[in-house]
Amino acid sequence: MTDTWSLSTLNVNGIRACVRHGFWDWFNDQSPDVLCLQEVRMSIEQVKGKSRKHVAPEGWTSSRADAQKKGYSGTAVWTHLPVSGQGQGCGHTIADHEGRVSWLDLFDGDDKVRIYSIYFPSGTSGEERQAIKDDFNAFIRDHIRPHLAAGDKVAVCGDVNTAHTRQDIHNPSGNKKNSGFLPHEREWMTALLSDGWVDLFRSMHPDDKTWSWWSNRGQARAKDRGWRIDYILCSPALAALATDCTITGREPKISDHCAVNARFRRG
Repeated sequence: MTDTWSLSTLNVNGIRACVRHGFWDWFNDQSPDVLCLQEVRMSIEQVKGKSRKHVAPEGWTSSRADAQKKGYSGTAVWTHLPVSGQGQGCGHTIADHEGRVSWLDLFDGDDKVRIYSIYFPSGTSGEERQAIKDDFNAFIRDHIRPHLAAGDKVAVCGDVNTAHTRQDIHNPSGNKKNSGFLPHEREWMTALLSDGWVDLFRSMHPDDKTWSWWSNRGQARAKDRGWRIDYILCSPALAALATDCTITGREPKISDHCAVNARFRRG
């Protein structure tokens, strides 16, 4: 086993569509040791026959959380590295019904690393979903905080559906009343980071304006008018082992999001 390992996170916006758009070419080029997926939108019951084009490669471990509603939400973590534990859910009823949280533990003993794949709710469809988003955000902050006190090595990966600062969105003034950039959402993100979580990309690239999601409207991707809403958030113990963190960029276009990628030393 090498002295480093790599981690990628990607909202696939439907694994079936993502595969049609070149997911496996991207996967083979990126070659992550661990991959977190959000918005899979395909339950294990919908995987047909022996085809592996919509599931983890043969020989890999997969922890997945499927939504009760078919074709909706869903998360997964894939890895070929040694795994010492895995699970789904977080205890938040709506989020668990929607398959928004899956996790696995890499390695074992003092070397153990917990990897979460989380698809945070969006509030763009109205007040009811905004309230669900706000409730989940408060819940998950409390749910993951004990890892910090314990000094655990943890990565919280996924589509957080919130751009933290004006630096993380193309048009901050025009979006200040839109879900995903509301003042109280940004304050929540600030509070989450004040707990001790490290926004790995921002910590390594303090001046970059790089997006991870583009609207399908107004040629946003072609004009590079996006939002940075996909994150790898690390506990200090894991962040200390990070050697790199990048955002893939607009190409290849396999989803309306792109991947966030990191590399870590073995601890």
